[in-house]
Amino acid sequence: MSRFTWGSDKRYNDFSGFFRGKFNGRVQKISIDAGFTCPNRDGSRGTGGCSYCNNLTFSPAYCNLEKSVANQLAEGIDFFSRKYTSMKYLAYFQAYSNTYAPVENLKILYEEALNNPEMIGLVIATRPDCLTIEILDYLQELAEKHYIMLEFGLESHLNSSLEKMNRGHSFEESVWALDETAARNIHNCAHLILGLPGETMTDWLDQARVISHLPVENLKLHQLQIHKGTRLFGEFRDHPEDFKMFTVDEYLDLCVKYLELLNPKIVVERFVSEAPDKLLVAPHWGLKNFEFTAKLEKLLEEQDTWQGRLFQ
Repeated sequence: MSRFTWGSDKRYNDFSGFFRGKFNGRVQKISIDAGFTCPNRDGSRGTGGCSYCNNLTFSPAYCNLEKSVANQLAEGIDFFSRKYTSMKYLAYFQAYSNTYAPVENLKILYEEALNNPEMIGLVIATRPDCLTIEILDYLQELAEKHYIMLEFGLESHLNSSLEKMNRGHSFEESVWALDETAARNIHNCAHLILGLPGETMTDWLDQARVISHLPVENLKLHQLQIHKGTRLFGEFRDHPEDFKMFTVDEYLDLCVKYLELLNPKIVVERFVSEAPDKLLVAPHWGLKNFEFTAKLEKLLEEQDTWQGRLFQ
């Protein structure tokens, strides 16, 4: 019998184990670029986008606006099926805000993806302020037949930080979006950055407590990274003293403390982000995601602690 409530011997509620159990096998997300933008890029809530954002950091080669959704999925399936003969797939609308369009347009794109017989559902990356009741109700209908997850870029629980990074939405809007998806049985994932300028260790641990009492299902954490071609790069170049760039050991320590406070029901998808070397300014850790995770698991074991140990 597992020692932990999530049904495994891992010391945190691990995403890969959770998904394998849920779908009785391996599941792979296939990234899609469907040509969306964001309201803080097109002038609706601002211009210039988020201060940290360079979408080239997470666009696989098969993502290409000249290709249809169906073609991108076909190329993604071809790529992954070479590695694994038995696989289930989720269409991952990843670049920019993928609910930021009239619902009629969204229906065309989402249903084009779901028409692929290999797709068991959609993961839709978006912002908390890019939803309407009409879109939510439509996604609720899809969720009756398919796995549907909205992945929200929350980034911080502090409005001062959201304003500083030009997010164009408030944390109150983030709470609203999480509540509305939970009420409709639409799965959700919260994306948060640790290390934003002006935030402190106290803020990051408070964030774990705040997130733990919201209807968050999945969580993506990552360390602050400075990418070329972003406004944040200019700020870092001009005022590096304003930034807390973690060492590996410092970030490991933060992740342990964060996990101890985190609701054990929340599934953790990742702890770090890995940008291409040609775009990354700082920090240079020289670690792959799986190598960092292995170090974290070892540290949890050494300290005999686990996710939710201090959750209240």
